[in-house]
Amino acid sequence: MATSARFPAARLRAGMYESFYLRTVSPDEPTAVWIRYTVHKRPGQLSTGSVWCTVFDARRGEPLMQKLTTERLRAPLGNWIAIGEESEIGPAGARGSCGEARWSLRFDSREPELRHLSPDLLYRLPLPRTKLTSPAPVASFDGAVELGERGAIELRGWSGMVGHNWGSEHAERWIWLHGLDFEKAPGAWIDVSLGRLRIAGRMTPWVANGALSLEGRRLHVGGLRARGVQVAEGPGGCTLHLPGERGLTLEARAEVPAGSAAGWRYADPNGGEHHVINCSVAALELRVRVHEGEQPRTLRTAHGGAYELGMREHDHGVRIAPFLDGEQVSVDSTLTPIKTTHSPT
Repeated sequence: MATSARFPAARLRAGMYESFYLRTVSPDEPTAVWIRYTVHKRPGQLSTGSVWCTVFDARRGEPLMQKLTTERLRAPLGNWIAIGEESEIGPAGARGSCGEARWSLRFDSREPELRHLSPDLLYRLPLPRTKLTSPAPVASFDGAVELGERGAIELRGWSGMVGHNWGSEHAERWIWLHGLDFEKAPGAWIDVSLGRLRIAGRMTPWVANGALSLEGRRLHVGGLRARGVQVAEGPGGCTLHLPGERGLTLEARAEVPAGSAAGWRYADPNGGEHHVINCSVAALELRVRVHEGEQPRTLRTAHGGAYELGMREHDHGVRIAPFLDGEQVSVDSTLTPIKTTHSPT
């Protein structure tokens, strides 16, 4: 199924959100770029678009975080979404600007799209209210990210991914885990989302959906009928036990380098918000047993992991970028806000 924007078909009375995003990480240093092109729509209101740019460098501590919000958004011919005058992402690349950050990136992937949810019928049903795919679960990136007085980052063959999610409501709590550039297994990757819903005032168990690619073979992880999902999570990382297809068992441990996580507010279409902690230079270790009875294989990457935790609570200890609705705000690595005017319509 070809990737395309969902927001143009949203009904006026409906609330929804949508996000196209990419992450790419240096092969040599704990440096990564995370860029999002998002749509937020409250019921009865027109959609607004935002561009988010986060640059991680575990050696410097807190990441550089920038955001721009505007009513100017569209789904251009040949690309997925365009926001404002300069920001656009599509099947072959991304460009844009917000605050002092500017970027022009090309990406190439030989992997087919990853559709996390199974069976495919779930993409057409009301539940889950969040749908997600990865148009490029692993990709190679080239280009540049300019950061004003901070200089520029040149990307030459950096590994990364491109994702897409949309829905009428965020999960009550979620984890996203992505990993690549594993030692002694350079072609391996993992892309898994876990979520809990609140239904009739009660929290559902964790449900995992995604895939592990190992030696060119893609293995489905989790699913509605999977049993034995175990999760221990917090702002500093997570430990997961995940079942998969045909006897696959997967244990994952992600660790966030001290002070390196970004903190954002994600607004819910129908009101309320989540605090979201993301680290795109996380250390990640996987213990994989493809078949029952065989010895597990261990995969490690020092900074090729991405760990994201979405939550309601505010006492997590990670500073949250002070972006406000209806304003364009740039935030430097010390999280000192520099307010500018809202982008015109």
